[in-house]
Amino acid sequence: MPEFHSEPYLHIGGLSHKSALIAWGAFYFRVHPEGGMKLVDDDDLQWVHPPRHETIGARSAPYGPARVEVRDEAGTVVAKAMTNTANHCIVSGLTPDTRYDYSVYVKDELWGADERWDWSPAAKGLRQEGRSYRNTFRTLPDPAAPRTRPFSFIVIGDFGTGICKPSTEIRRQLEVAAALERAVDRYDARCILTTGDNIYAKHRFLLWTRETGEEDDDWFFTFYQPYRYVLNRIPVYPSIGNHDAGEMEAEDDRGQLIDNLYLAERLVGEEAAGRASVGPGLFYRFRAAADIEFICLDTSKEQLLGGKRMFHHPKHAPFIDQTFAAGEHPRWRIAFCHHPPFSAGPRWGNTSGMAELVRRFEQGGVRLCFSGHEHNFQHSHVKGIDYFVTGAGSKVRLGTPDRMDEAHTVSWAARCHFLLVTIDGTQASVRAIGDDPAELVDITRHDRHGSPVTGPISCGE
Repeated sequence: MPEFHSEPYLHIGGLSHKSALIAWGAFYFRVHPEGGMKLVDDDDLQWVHPPRHETIGARSAPYGPARVEVRDEAGTVVAKAMTNTANHCIVSGLTPDTRYDYSVYVKDELWGADERWDWSPAAKGLRQEGRSYRNTFRTLPDPAAPRTRPFSFIVIGDFGTGICKPSTEIRRQLEVAAALERAVDRYDARCILTTGDNIYAKHRFLLWTRETGEEDDDWFFTFYQPYRYVLNRIPVYPSIGNHDAGEMEAEDDRGQLIDNLYLAERLVGEEAAGRASVGPGLFYRFRAAADIEFICLDTSKEQLLGGKRMFHHPKHAPFIDQTFAAGEHPRWRIAFCHHPPFSAGPRWGNTSGMAELVRRFEQGGVRLCFSGHEHNFQHSHVKGIDYFVTGAGSKVRLGTPDRMDEAHTVSWAARCHFLLVTIDGTQASVRAIGDDPAELVDITRHDRHGSPVTGPISCGE
């Protein structure tokens, strides 16, 4: 009988100003007698004890009766939730903009306690390196009350290449993830926005692919392990990229993404209220504070639309119309999607078919737009809107962009990075932070003339 190791995970699957969706799960590893471990494929979970089908996500079978306890900073239990049918709970009745600690008990045992085992690419296996969970979160500000403190968040795109093997000069997901965690700690980042391509096929040869992201085990090296000690504290808000939608791979991964990131649970009732539109496609918007609204747009292509992008689908017209209608809006309306309206290359130029969406941005009061697809950093400024390409969350495309006039390029850089955005009153600061896990170093950018540019980018009035 083979020996298996079960490694537990914790996840803040969603957050509002008065509630938190707290989730748990595990990944299984087969322990070899001569040493080393191998991640168990979903197809082989029948051999673990007890047998399983899925290990993580909203539809995974329960590990047992569970309860979640939420404590205030004094250690007093202020909220509880229980379930016998799922591996997640929504805990409500919380206070806006307040920090809490939480514990998950499954079969009356603390889930994810003690020192954890993390994947080491160098050792090609799990190792204990003195890390354990610090289970805490901070609710979002009250959307009906004025915000009194700066609000920081992370943006990352095209990051799902995986950390199974050691990093290279152009593939740096592990290092970017370590810097990202440091930024969350230092600047109290409240959430992560993704600009798509959340997961890539592990193997690819011409048009044949496998392990594309449609199973839980595909997500271990690409998502759960790299961001492990961030996912248990802040929520991730994804958008859909061409590799998630199956345009470039054998499978469409949107169903697995919706399951693993608890999007159906988060968006219950939102579609009826006009704040979401899903299936096919993923569109949603939410207030992170009274003056901050995030808008997720699906720019992937749908075969049934004859190659048109998902935002052209008739089903999503009411969401698009209502979201970008002229009128009063929060000061900071922030759109995020995968395909960039403006890109100078070197591979991808301005995305075709986006002119109507850009017009909607201008009409609907959008101030910032974040996208990915091109694997570098770019900043463009068009008619009062700052557009950012951040598509080098794990791999970078070297080369100099050659369509800067068309893209209205202000600055660019070819280095792996993520963005740290801080909104303070009428100003937003955008920092492109590189892959140095020891220090949070802003990458050196270049203007269209090739001169170096450093420091944060200031946006706003």
